[in-house]
Amino acid sequence: MAGKEIQILDIRSVSRKADSASFPLVSAKVKAGFPSPAEDFIEQRIDLNKELIEHPLATFFCRVSGDSMKDIGIYDGDLLVVDKSEAPQNGCIAVCFVDGEFTLKKIKIEKECCWLLPANDKYQPIKVTEEKDFMVWGIVKHAIKSF
Repeated sequence: MAGKEIQILDIRSVSRKADSASFPLVSAKVKAGFPSPAEDFIEQRIDLNKELIEHPLATFFCRVSGDSMKDIGIYDGDLLVVDKSEAPQNGCIAVCFVDGEFTLKKIKIEKECCWLLPANDKYQPIKVTEEKDFMVWGIVKHAIKSF
């Protein structure tokens, strides 16, 4: 059905242990233009927990299903890092639960109501009213791509 969107999110919580996810970090920046001389050594390590997760006990991961956010660069299959401790703000990207279904949308807060906005003209905005069963599950902090 055009404009109707059903998303299934594979939700996973962050390990409650303080495990380190340390990986090599190349000290040179990777140029997206003309090639530069390669560096053969790794100067330091990067801990992905420290880089991506501010609140470990309130953070979960989910995988995107669908294309409603493609115009802002979030695509089907992307892995999202979502923080449940963040309060929704106007313009943030959020994982929401609306009338029994999960959806990923940009939040627009107005005086009288809230809107959930897609980033794809194929879908309609969702007006959040008192009649809707609505909850913000968390705020998207990072989108991790696979190519």
